[in-house]
Amino acid sequence: MDIVSIVGQVQSYSVLAAGLLISLASLGTAIGFGVLGGKFLEGVARQPELGPMLMIRMFIVAGLVDAFAVISIVMGLILFFATNPFLNVVLNTARPAVG
Repeated sequence: MDIVSIVGQVQSYSVLAAGLLISLASLGTAIGFGVLGGKFLEGVARQPELGPMLMIRMFIVAGLVDAFAVISIVMGLILFFATNPFLNVVLNTARPAVG
């Protein structure tokens, strides 16, 4: 295989990986927020006097769930727009072989 086809494959797989990172992070966050909100409403319906305490804890957990999504989306955007680390490895390996 020549270097051009290898670089093309690395770039296409990087785009697929970035798309999966962004889409699965969004899907996981949506499911997490749905479950979190449902359990919060169940807890408040069961014991209304604990509503303020449960709301504080719900916001803390929501921040942690959202942080996971932000980290995954940033990693995907780095693969899209920044210097591709996988491509650097391929090019550094191929330089001595090509000449």
